[in-house]
Amino acid sequence: MDVKWKTYEEVAAYLLNQFAEEFGLERVEGKQAVAGKRSGTDWIIDAKGVRRGGEAFVIIECRRYAKKRQDQEKIGGLAYRIIDTGAQGGIVVSHIGLQAGAIKVADAENVISVQLDKASTPAEFSMRFLNKVFVGMQERAHATSYMTAEVVRTCSACGKQFTVIENETICHSCSQGS
Repeated sequence: MDVKWKTYEEVAAYLLNQFAEEFGLERVEGKQAVAGKRSGTDWIIDAKGVRRGGEAFVIIECRRYAKKRQDQEKIGGLAYRIIDTGAQGGIVVSHIGLQAGAIKVADAENVISVQLDKASTPAEFSMRFLNKVFVGMQERAHATSYMTAEVVRTCSACGKQFTVIENETICHSCSQGS
């Protein structure tokens, strides 16, 4: 796939869609608005994981620019969006994971942490979740090598070494003299 990807969110949604079954999902859709049932507001989410049959979904949030692990406040905000929208849970994608307090909130609210390298592309990535590691590597073979060989023999007539041009057993000097 030779597509120029623009954002971490797009790569994350693409890869999560490729591994949707690992999460019990039918598919992963891109960025969209989801209506809040309790708050009456719409939430813009980075991606949406749809469960089999399309009756339930999970909210997917991506955090590429974080300088530290996701804290419990950030995961608490995601937990509220899960409750408000009626989602079954969530997936948070980050290159550095969750802090200890955030892990407790994530466990309580059915949020799965996915670690995705921030330089990932659809073809080259490193992704960890649910005690599994997935790696994508694109093979590149652009090197070209050349080799030159020279066959050297010992002349059967005079004993000197010479470079063979075809299949000679006598050097050029001895063959000229015969």
